[in-house]
Amino acid sequence: MLTLLNGVRVIEVGAVVLGPYAGQILADLGADVIKVEPIEGDIARDAHPRGAAGGALFVNNNRNKRMLALDLKQAEGRAALHRLIADADVLLHNMRVEAAERLGLGFDAVCAVNARIIHCAAIGFGQRGPYRDRPAFDDVIQAASGIAGLAAMTGGDPRFVPTILADKVAALHAVYGILAALVARANGNAAAIQVEVPMFEALAAFLLNEHLAEATFRQDGAVGYPRLLSPNRRPFQTLDGWIAVLPYTERQWRAFLAEVGREDVAQADWFADPRARAARIDDLYALVAHALGTRSTAAWMAALQARDIPCSNVATPAQLLDDPHLFDIGFFDVPDGYAEGIARSLPQPVRFDGAGERPDTGPRAIGADSRAILGEGGFDAGEIDRLIAAGVVRG
Repeated sequence: MLTLLNGVRVIEVGAVVLGPYAGQILADLGADVIKVEPIEGDIARDAHPRGAAGGALFVNNNRNKRMLALDLKQAEGRAALHRLIADADVLLHNMRVEAAERLGLGFDAVCAVNARIIHCAAIGFGQRGPYRDRPAFDDVIQAASGIAGLAAMTGGDPRFVPTILADKVAALHAVYGILAALVARANGNAAAIQVEVPMFEALAAFLLNEHLAEATFRQDGAVGYPRLLSPNRRPFQTLDGWIAVLPYTERQWRAFLAEVGREDVAQADWFADPRARAARIDDLYALVAHALGTRSTAAWMAALQARDIPCSNVATPAQLLDDPHLFDIGFFDVPDGYAEGIARSLPQPVRFDGAGERPDTGPRAIGADSRAILGEGGFDAGEIDRLIAAGVVRG
């Protein structure tokens, strides 16, 4: 855990991936992140596969946080949270807007108790459009945003990318939105700041960055980046496996063609023109596919790396566990202080040389810090005992 955000307190009312992933990044950067869960806990705690510390999905999104369990359906639970929000810097949630309003976590209600709060709502669809009230999960957003439809543009059926893409992309947007708001406040902004992070818009912008293509310039322009949509843009089969090769620049293409004895292609009139090469990308990729079947993966890796042509073996997720680069940097090392039964941890991948650090803490039990957090918020021991006895708080 770094110390870059020391002194920043974040109240995270998050569940599953979107809110918790954003909250974990802020906690990794040093913020005091208080995760507010229902009395029964975040549903990701029970997601399969599960270990002693909870479901893997929970474990990988909730380190370096303190845990407070409150029943926000009870008025006393909402009142207790408002007392904590009064001294917080950020409120982060990933619930539907109507649910947040019902629980007293809408922007206006939060501003009433903290006039300088940074309020970040990570939601499904932006509130200015007709989709604003739709429920949203990752598959729904992948479908709505065009991600699932990309496969149909290459001749296949629509399909989902097999990772929780929309949640994680939106979470990264939430993090930079919160950090930008913190900078604005440090520079003298005295008002509350509302940060809205819609998954749909975030993923649509993510996709269209390159695929807006000709439609960038003309209302009737074609959408789609041709190189990425080529059916021959894929991992290529070698004699004993698979490899990814990307000659991109003219120099890299010339080096590859020399390696496979096809200098005649490089001597063609069209080859030196980037636009002409792009127009013939299917033919070039087909040439690559034909050539790569003649040698082993190891032989190709050695030859391509010697010519400085971008390439990689094709790893499965399971093979990453034994990747030599990740092993050397301690990518999966479990920090001291984690709960027993966790064999691997995932790090904060961004490095900050010169920043202070302090020990990481693993995901904690439901309500593990409830008493301490409420005590810091001005509740005395008797009040806390009463709230626990009434089922408002889990300690």
